[in-house]
Amino acid sequence: MSKNIEDLGERQRTLIAPSKDKANTFLWNVLSDLWTYSANRVPEIAHSIVEIDRAMKTGFNWEMGPFELWDAAGVAQTVERMKKENRPIAANVEKLLASGKATWYADDPKTASGRRYFDIATADYEAEAVPAGVWSVTVAKKANGVVKKNAGASLIDLGDGVGCIEFHSKMNALGGDIVSFIGQTLKPGGIGDNFDAFVITNDAGNFSVGANIMMLLMAVQEQEWDEVELAIRQFQNMTQAIKFSFKPVVVAPFGMTLGGGTEVTLHAHARQPHAELYAGLVEVGVGLLPGGGGCKEMTIRAIHKAAHIRPQGRGESVELMEAMKQAFEIVAMAKVSTSAFEAKDYGFISPGDQITMNRERVLTDAKTRALELYHEGFRPLIMRTDIPAPGESILATLKMGVHMMWQGEFISDHEVKIATKVAEVLCGGNVTPGTLVSEQYLLDLEREAFKSLCGEKKTQERIQYTLKTGKTLRN
Repeated sequence: MSKNIEDLGERQRTLIAPSKDKANTFLWNVLSDLWTYSANRVPEIAHSIVEIDRAMKTGFNWEMGPFELWDAAGVAQTVERMKKENRPIAANVEKLLASGKATWYADDPKTASGRRYFDIATADYEAEAVPAGVWSVTVAKKANGVVKKNAGASLIDLGDGVGCIEFHSKMNALGGDIVSFIGQTLKPGGIGDNFDAFVITNDAGNFSVGANIMMLLMAVQEQEWDEVELAIRQFQNMTQAIKFSFKPVVVAPFGMTLGGGTEVTLHAHARQPHAELYAGLVEVGVGLLPGGGGCKEMTIRAIHKAAHIRPQGRGESVELMEAMKQAFEIVAMAKVSTSAFEAKDYGFISPGDQITMNRERVLTDAKTRALELYHEGFRPLIMRTDIPAPGESILATLKMGVHMMWQGEFISDHEVKIATKVAEVLCGGNVTPGTLVSEQYLLDLEREAFKSLCGEKKTQERIQYTLKTGKTLRN
C-alpha cells in the first residue's frame, strides 16, 4: 500500500497507522522512540533541532530528519497516541505543544531557507539560517509562487528575470504534458515571454528517467501509427524549442538523467550538472533508439570533436572515424555515466560547462549561468544545414563491428537490427562522406528509424518487460 503513495508524509502516516500488521508495529516503535530520544538531545548535543535533522540527512542520507519526520506524521496526534500507550514524552515536545505550536517547522517565504524552526530556548519560531547559495525550487516556489502549471510541469519565477521549468510527474517521466509545457513556455509570445532566461531543473531525487514509454506502448499495441508519429514529432519539437529558444536555457541535471532526460540536457545552451549524474541515452535497452534529437546531437558532437583535432578535416578522417565509433558505442551500448565528469567524456556535458559539487547549490549556480548568458548578449542559434555527414564508409565500418559482435554471439539478431539502425542514423544514412545535410534531415532519419523499431514485436516485448520488472530484456 505504501509503495503506491507518492507523498512522503502521507506514506509515513500509512506506515505507522495503528494496525496488527508487524511492519506498522515495528515502525511505530522505532519512530516513537527516535522522536523522544531526539527531542531529549536538545540542547545536550545540539543547540537546535535543525542541526540534528541536518546531521541525519547529510551523514546518514535520510530524506527527512527526525523532527521533519515528526511533523509529517503529525506531532499532536503522535504525542496523544504515545500518552495512551504510556510511552515517555520528551519535555521539549510538551513545551512545543504548550506554546500553542503544532509543528517543529513553519513555512516562511521571506527567509532564505523558506521556513522557521521552533527554538526550544525561546519557545518561539526562529529563522533557519542557510549558507549563501543554498537554495531549492521549493523555496523559490514559496517566495515567488507558480506562474503557470499543468499535471507534469510548472513555471516558477526565480527572480531577476529568470524562470524555472520544473518537472513533477512520477519519476519525472516526460509525457505529453511536459512536452507541450516546454514548447508553450519557450515559444515567442508564450507563457514565459516575461522572462529573460530559463533554467530547467527540479528538487526530486532524479532529474528525469526519460520518456513515458507506457503511453508509447499503448499507442503501438493499438497500431495508432499516426499517434506514434505525432508523439515523436512533438518530442523533437520540444528539444528543438530548447535549442533554438530566443532566450538562453540552462539545464541543471542530477541523479538519473536517462533517455529523454539526456536529450533535454543535450539541447540546452549550457548545462550546470550536479557531480552525481547518471546520464545516458538508454533507449536501446527497450529496443529503440534516441528519437528526440539524441542521435543528431551525438553526430554533431562527434563531427565537431574530429574537426577540433584536425580543423581542415572534413568527411573521412581517422579522427572522425574514432569520434563516430565512440558515439556509436555510447548509444548502441546504452552507456550511462557514473558522474558529471564522465558525462563530459561521453559528450553529454560540454567541455565549457561547470559542475556543481554541492546538490543544494545547483539551482543558484544554474540561475547565475543563465544570467551570464543573457548579459553576455545571447543570440539564438540557427538550425544548421551544413553538417558533413559521416556517410557510407564509416557506416560500413560500424556495420562490420556489429556483424563481428553477432558472430561472436555477444548480441542477438534483434540487437543487430537495433544497432544497424543506430549506425545508419548517426552516419546520416548511406550517403557519400562529407555530403552536407541539415539538422532536420537527421531528425527525420531518427524519427523514421524510431517508428520502424516500434513496429518490431521483439521491441514491444522489451518495453513490456521493462515496464513490468524495471529490468532489460535481451531477446
